[in-house]
Amino acid sequence: PVEGLVGGLMIGASAAIMLLGLGRIAGVSGLFARAIRIEASATPWAIAALFVAGLVLGGAVFAGIAGPIKAHYPPGFGWLIAGGLLVGFGTRFGGGCTSGHGVCGLARLSPRSLASVATFMATGILTVFVIRHLLGVGA
Repeated sequence: PVEGLVGGLMIGASAAIMLLGLGRIAGVSGLFARAIRIEASATPWAIAALFVAGLVLGGAVFAGIAGPIKAHYPPGFGWLIAGGLLVGFGTRFGGGCTSGHGVCGLARLSPRSLASVATFMATGILTVFVIRHLLGVGA
């Protein structure tokens, strides 16, 4: 719980700094798309690239301080790849990701973000139910 709280505070702080300091939304999928130059946006490339680099460096610094991060993917590597591709498609199709809609959009009381977050959550809950309880994978 402590790590989740600290992580949430850091995400909120970074989103606030980005919005108040630069006037930009800290939507990770949009910034990543801009950083790898698959999307043209108002956000300057250098800002997007530095933001994405900060995500990677932040993880590396944490791992250096706290030790290796142990991640477990019980359903298997194939499910992980499929999930990542579906999330990537969904963020492009839905005009943003959980950070853009969930953190920044909800904080701005955006109706579109409220609808997106409700869809993310309902889809996630349904997916876990189907995979674990109907298909018996990872249970």
